[in-house]
Amino acid sequence: MSNQSSDIRNVAIIAHVDHGKTSLVDQLLKQSGNFRAGELDKLAGGQHDLIMDSNPLERERGITILSKNCAVVYHAEDGREYRINLIDTPGHADFGGEVERVLRLADGCLLLVDAFEGPMPQTKFVLTKALECGLEPLVVVNKCDRPDARPDAVIDEVFDLLVDLGADDHALDFETVYCSARDGWATPDLDEPGTDLRPVFEKIVKSVPAPDADADAPLQVLVTTLDYSDFVGRIAIGRVFRGTIRRGQRITLIKRDGTKMPPIKIGRLLRFSGLGRVDTDEISAGDLCAIEGIEGVDIGDTVADTEQPEALPTVNVDEPTLSMTFRINDSPFGGREGDYVTSRQIRDRLDKELERNVALRVEQGDSGEEFVVSGRGILHLGILLETMRREGFELSIGRPRVILHEIDGKLHEPVETLVVDCPESAVGPVMELVGGRRGELKKMEPRGPGVSHLVFEITSRALIGLRGRVLTATQGEAIMHHRFDRFAPLGGDRIGRTNGVLIATETGQVTSYSVETLAERGVLFVKPGDKVYAGQIVGEHNRDNDLPVNICRQKQLTNIRSANKEATVTLKAPREMGLEQALEYIEEDEVVELTPSTVRLRKRILDEGQRKRADRQSKDKAKAGA
Repeated sequence: MSNQSSDIRNVAIIAHVDHGKTSLVDQLLKQSGNFRAGELDKLAGGQHDLIMDSNPLERERGITILSKNCAVVYHAEDGREYRINLIDTPGHADFGGEVERVLRLADGCLLLVDAFEGPMPQTKFVLTKALECGLEPLVVVNKCDRPDARPDAVIDEVFDLLVDLGADDHALDFETVYCSARDGWATPDLDEPGTDLRPVFEKIVKSVPAPDADADAPLQVLVTTLDYSDFVGRIAIGRVFRGTIRRGQRITLIKRDGTKMPPIKIGRLLRFSGLGRVDTDEISAGDLCAIEGIEGVDIGDTVADTEQPEALPTVNVDEPTLSMTFRINDSPFGGREGDYVTSRQIRDRLDKELERNVALRVEQGDSGEEFVVSGRGILHLGILLETMRREGFELSIGRPRVILHEIDGKLHEPVETLVVDCPESAVGPVMELVGGRRGELKKMEPRGPGVSHLVFEITSRALIGLRGRVLTATQGEAIMHHRFDRFAPLGGDRIGRTNGVLIATETGQVTSYSVETLAERGVLFVKPGDKVYAGQIVGEHNRDNDLPVNICRQKQLTNIRSANKEATVTLKAPREMGLEQALEYIEEDEVVELTPSTVRLRKRILDEGQRKRADRQSKDKAKAGA
């Protein structure tokens, strides 16, 4: 091992959603001493917090979607200077493709847990992947300043989780730091209050092993991430596992399938420094790098020595669990708002996404105008759709479908662990909703004053559409998380929506008069002044059948004065649905119309007569099959 690599620490920071991971990275950067006053804000585009969450969607939702890494130089108490590569990973299982590939960059992991909530489903997911990569955890208990913090109990829960995951004795003897990322302090002992985050840095350099790398061996670089520049094309980002890479060096690119490409000369070589990248002449084994000038490079490829080309093990990524149909927007309002509306443009955009989103799959649909896109979950695909709409795309999306697997000649479906934290008064409604979808209660325990912690086992099919109903039943106070557990034999019919919908019969503008008259029929999704078209879903019916309505009806004018002419009518506020809620709501014969400024629900067949004929034909086929 070279002396240079012994001063490098590659550490991945993993945590459940909203446990303060990005806030901790912010404070580590600010207290590292590597930046002048105001320099971080300038590098981060004027942001004063959530510096690593540079994507607008990440800042809006408060979650990490794309893995990012930065590098700081730390002057330790032993007098040595260490180069610490911090790798910020997503905390949601839907972005597991990001997690699995970037963990290959690290030699250790910093496991961040909330001092009140403790380990949660996503914590278990990411920690499982880290242990599979042989990473030993350094446990940081965050939010110790909370009045309801229970750090000692949380440490016990982390230990139990590691035992359940089959961690070895060395991993079970983990180091612990207590901190408040928001306030910027950490301490190894809660009886001795901390003033800064030096204890976190010290634990990293002492407990995270240095890279086991030989800088004099034949070159091996694993590509784990791709960036793109309009000037140089793809930029390969990865870790030098062996040897030394130099600017202008001739290398051999080994593809994931083992194919060796003809030797090529690399262009610029860049090293990570702070939040950015800087030119360098060479990078030795154990460090991270970015390489320009390698045409056709993909995630999982190996950049190898031309004389002794040897491939590294490829990045294993779990298979997708959910699929949706993306197709052109063929509604009467299609093309009014978006810049990209053709199937060719949608195809090109999906091909571009495939270059960096390793957990995504795209197949041609039943026609040239539609594509079957598979991913890790509704959030994973919803983020892609939200990004596309902001780029100016218009498209329509079908109902999410769970991907079934054939095991030993029988169809199996994914089963997930569902965790719900809710008020004690709402335990009954939650259990009724989950039980109605054949969910099985595994554990129930108190979690703080007036809060119950429920753990269920439920199929992925039954989870679709459940979140909105649980939030409604608990007045928005429930917190839900779920993660894939295993495959089980397919059983039972699909659980559908219990209520029908209100369908517009006319194209025009919604009127206050029609909204008032339809208020007793159900909950509306539109408000007076909105433009609608025939076949658009404008509300949820109180009953289980679909009801065609004329929501554009004008009040008939007569010369007879009304007795309640001066009465003031108060209209109910419409139910506003976000993209993910709309995707969970629709049925098989419905689609979500997505434009840069609007999310609409509609029937797949807009004409009422054609819908009735199609419904009769499907019923006749069902009878014939029976």
